[in-house]
Amino acid sequence: MEVILQKEVENLGNQYELVKVRPGYARNFLIPRGLAIAATVSNRKVLDEIKKQRAHKEEKLKKDAESLATRLKDVTLRIAAKTGENGKIFGSVNAIQLAQALEELGYKVERKNIDLKADHIKTTGKYTANVKLSKDITAEITFEVVAE
Repeated sequence: MEVILQKEVENLGNQYELVKVRPGYARNFLIPRGLAIAATVSNRKVLDEIKKQRAHKEEKLKKDAESLATRLKDVTLRIAAKTGENGKIFGSVNAIQLAQALEELGYKVERKNIDLKADHIKTTGKYTANVKLSKDITAEITFEVVAE
C-alpha cells in the first residue's frame, strides 16, 4: 500500500514523501496517528501542488539567504567585554552576544545558527564565526573582542 507521510517517521521517510508500506502498518499505525494518508489520485495531486509551492518558497528563501550572506561578509562586529590583566575577559564571548550585536545592525539571526569556531573566547582579539542562514548556505563573519 502506498501512503503519503504527513510527518517525518523514523526509519521510513520525511514529510510529504510517497512511501510503500504493508497495508496493516498503514491502517493500524500510520493513518490513525495522523502520520500518513492514503495515496489516492486526489491526494497525489495535492502532494504535487504542495511540492511545487515548497520548491518556490525554498527558492525564495535561498535567494534571501544568499543576499544576506553577501552583506554579512563586509560586517565586522565589535564586542565589548570587561577585561582584566593581559586582555583576559571575565567570562567569555558567546553566540548570544554575537546575535545581539547583529540585531543592533539590523540583521536578524538566531543564536543557535551561530557557530563560534573557538569553544571559549576568553581573550581580546579578532575572531571569526560561521552563521548558518539556510540548509546549505553559511556566512563567515568577523568580530573583534575589545576591552570596555
